[in-house]
Amino acid sequence: MLRYLFIALLICSSLNALAKVAANTSADPALEARMMVIAEELRCLVCQNETIAASHADLAVDLKNQIRIKLTQGQSQRQILDFMVERYGDFVLYRPPLKTTTVLLWLGPFTLLAIALLMLVLNVRRRRRSVQPAALSDADIAKARELLANPPPN
Repeated sequence: MLRYLFIALLICSSLNALAKVAANTSADPALEARMMVIAEELRCLVCQNETIAASHADLAVDLKNQIRIKLTQGQSQRQILDFMVERYGDFVLYRPPLKTTTVLLWLGPFTLLAIALLMLVLNVRRRRRSVQPAALSDADIAKARELLANPPPN
């Protein structure tokens, strides 16, 4: 048993060799800062719940490199964002604009929340109506009165 535990420990400790090396950043800190500002505006298409600035997915790293290249070519933030939207659609924007094609992205969560709350209210009301206090028979009432008048010893 100790042998298997030791082997598992060796395997786990060797996983560090598979860890990714940090992505190369630009030597120019101003360029890197501009890249991060743009990367904060774009959604990671792999993770979908974080920006490409925060993501370590391969696609996010590639997109950050592409942003660096476009910045060195002299493109503006608006041009880069327009390119990304043209290539990947409005979903790539972390805060997509409200328009007919993105209305589901904006209103979908609120609609689902409203439906869930409506279902909860209806369910609670239905349960309240179905739960009626049990009617006591005359024998039960008599037994209760007897217990109240003469409580059993402890």
